[in-house]
Amino acid sequence: MNLVCSLSGIVSPYYPKQGIMDITNAGFENIFLEAGMSCSEYELENYGKPKQSRKENRNKTYCITEKPWELEEFFEKTLNQSSKNNLNIPIVRAPYLPRDTKRTDATSQSNIKSLLIRLNQETIKFCKKAGCSYLIIRPWFAGIEIEREWEENRAYYLSLADTAKECQVTILLENQCRNFNGHLIRGICSDGQKAAQWVDRLNEEAGEELFGFSMDVGTLNLCGQNIYDFTKALGHRLKAVLLRDCNGNREASLLPFTCVAGGQPQTDWLNVFRGLRTIDFDGQLILSFSDTAAAFSPILRPRLLELAKETGEYFRWQIEIEGLLKKYPSRVLFGAGNMCRNYMKCYGKLYEPLYTCDNNSALWGTEFCGLEVKRPESLKELPDDCAIFICNIYYREIEKQLRDLGVKNPIEFFNDEYMPTFYFDRLEG
Repeated sequence: MNLVCSLSGIVSPYYPKQGIMDITNAGFENIFLEAGMSCSEYELENYGKPKQSRKENRNKTYCITEKPWELEEFFEKTLNQSSKNNLNIPIVRAPYLPRDTKRTDATSQSNIKSLLIRLNQETIKFCKKAGCSYLIIRPWFAGIEIEREWEENRAYYLSLADTAKECQVTILLENQCRNFNGHLIRGICSDGQKAAQWVDRLNEEAGEELFGFSMDVGTLNLCGQNIYDFTKALGHRLKAVLLRDCNGNREASLLPFTCVAGGQPQTDWLNVFRGLRTIDFDGQLILSFSDTAAAFSPILRPRLLELAKETGEYFRWQIEIEGLLKKYPSRVLFGAGNMCRNYMKCYGKLYEPLYTCDNNSALWGTEFCGLEVKRPESLKELPDDCAIFICNIYYREIEKQLRDLGVKNPIEFFNDEYMPTFYFDRLEG
């Protein structure tokens, strides 16, 4: 699974050196590039309209829309700086119209659609140059009646198939919301089963697996959708997940876990984890937090990026937690409490521990959830390849205790905040 940092709000395409350096120093190895940084949605919205200016440029239109072949040139500095810092660009997003577009000429034969197809083709070529495997291209929606959505998008995506094949780039569709009288509601590709059907039909017509899906968690939250059901419906078609937080009412790109009310998260992260575990997700995990970055002083931004990296690692750990349990031939637990109960309920049969330990001497020699409870000193007798999974919130304290005790075995943390099921009977006392 690739952990990817979005450049939006962090890196200037004109002066990318400092932003790229901060991302590298934070420990990221992969970046997410948005072509909208060079050709914004509002530039596309105003394509063909006179540019409002007091001077001689009054009737001049926007640069990239005039010369789409210069899109690659625009990103040359970012690409070069990324290469110098050994940063990979596994995924890119193509330019797109704004969600609330007012254009009425956006039909299959319109100039704006022809322009977008040309920009998409140029972006695909850039992906080949950058060694990028995935390109997010949002579905075509402007000026289309609902009953025509599939036919228009079928033609739209298949018009890019030959270029994508030639450049060995997989095109990813993305779920959208739409504005209805000032309220954000479900838009095109917002139904998981329908989105899966679109991907399958496109791949069938392309004759190979040329299309996939990118899931925007923030959009799902804005539409009040069940994230677990959406993820499960997509299954193996899901190649990328855009992680961004928001309050479910207003658009935002915040660092996960930072949008809270009354101490409670405003995004259903529980079902994000559960869904991605269910499908054994192993794609691109993108952190998008441009609004959080904008609120921080540039002086503090390096520390924010370090937090973002740790947050991403936490996501990867939670999604791959079963893989971590599989990694070791044998394991023991540390802790005889509710977290141990939850481990045994979810994974006790598949990855049975040898025993568990606890600092409470009153429990030594007793049985807990079918496991013998031993004293911590017993861990010094374990075979070298046996891992210790700490089932207690005082992870760092217990890890230090065991290292001070002379235990040299691998020590891992087990966390039950996002388990498939919970053991709700609380211990007394």
